[in-house]
Amino acid sequence: MAGLPFPPGGMILGPTRRGERAPNHRQVGGGTAMRDYRLYSFWRSQAAYRVRIALHLKRVAATIVTVDFASGEQRSETYRAINPNLSVPALFVDDGAPLVSSLAILDYLEEVHPDPAILPEGPRDRAHARALAHAVAVDAHPFIVPRVRDYLEQQLGAGAAARAQWIRHWLDRGLDVAEAMLSGDARTGRFCLGGTPTIADICLVAHITSAKMLFDYDLGRWPTAGHIYQTCMTLPAFLETHPLRQPGAPSELEARLR
Repeated sequence: MAGLPFPPGGMILGPTRRGERAPNHRQVGGGTAMRDYRLYSFWRSQAAYRVRIALHLKRVAATIVTVDFASGEQRSETYRAINPNLSVPALFVDDGAPLVSSLAILDYLEEVHPDPAILPEGPRDRAHARALAHAVAVDAHPFIVPRVRDYLEQQLGAGAAARAQWIRHWLDRGLDVAEAMLSGDARTGRFCLGGTPTIADICLVAHITSAKMLFDYDLGRWPTAGHIYQTCMTLPAFLETHPLRQPGAPSELEARLR
């Protein structure tokens, strides 16, 4: 990988505050890609989950490289060279520069691997799918990421109860908007738009998964979104890439206590 301080096939994220360590690698996607894909991920990252789902749906094989946020590995100089935003996901394709930001990566995968599609046909339906995706992934999720939670605690002095209230507010807000858009639209079916999953389902499921892991959400308040979530979770692409099936993930109860 040109310009990065580790060689192909021998990636090391360290040194970190706990010393140098070899990252955890795992395959996702179940298919064979002509390109060499390496996805930097962390088990509880909602954004990385979106990309893992898309890779699996599109049958693109990729190596998962774990960035340990619990130990601050994302703040290492090595990872800063990969993604200056110090976040996941980051996707390497062959020896090119890394792709960052989950929605940008989803757009890339859709262009390079268009079948099966995660965007519907027709510009209006595509706009609707993107709007649903943005309702949770753009308008809600950025407010609950670790750097925001750390700022609330370290700069504003927000205690645990206030931080939890903040997180729940934005989880609820995203679901409220998605439910209103889904329940009032004739295009809503088994999935957000008809009978196949799209970028909207990918983002909705990742959002709900965070809510369930953090607070064990009851989805009764959002019946349409809840039904779509249950449908998606019968598919291997959503189930097998679930955060709690990733390297380093704790049990479901432990995840809610973190």
